[in-house]
Amino acid sequence: MTTEAAALSGRRRQAARNDTAILEAARDVFLADPKAPISAVAERAGVGISALYRRYANKEDLLRQLCRDGLRRYLAEAEQAEQEADDWAAFTTFVTGVVDADVHSLTVRLAGTFTPTPEMGEDAARAVAAATRLFDRAQTSGRLRPGVVVQDIDLILEACAAIRLPDVARTRELRRRYLAVMLDGLATVEAGAPPGPAPEPGELNWRWQRR
Repeated sequence: MTTEAAALSGRRRQAARNDTAILEAARDVFLADPKAPISAVAERAGVGISALYRRYANKEDLLRQLCRDGLRRYLAEAEQAEQEADDWAAFTTFVTGVVDADVHSLTVRLAGTFTPTPEMGEDAARAVAAATRLFDRAQTSGRLRPGVVVQDIDLILEACAAIRLPDVARTRELRRRYLAVMLDGLATVEAGAPPGPAPEPGELNWRWQRR
């Protein structure tokens, strides 16, 4: 490899690292405050504002990319779950995967802050179709109680996304706990105890601390 080619390769690697850092920082910043300036993202990512603007023309472009990534992750979880042979397992695998990926935090916090592209509309249609197929399979299995509709699942996912503690691992534990409670509520069979340690007295008091 020539010196020029090596330098170009190095710049590409650095650009890829910068882009990853920007998107991770943007997720953290905008989930905390959707009205935060784009400069806060550059600061958190540890990159210059010019490096950020080379990738995203404005804040709306960055928000759009975040939600596009979230939508594609949702679709990937649905398509992977469809490979499950058992209808109920396919449904619960899908819902659990979406909760673990924290997709709906973006949906709830960033909805209405940007104009979606036609491509996002196409991805959304595919995602809805895949989720509906999984829901229909769960219904056909006889494990889903009567009266449940596919729109109930969106609200369950949003409810799980609302669980957020400073400790990421603890957030995951509690989300899985309450997802299990809600899935048991959808099921026609008697359920066992929910997974994971229960919340401890005072554990949620951090919300009232001045930040």
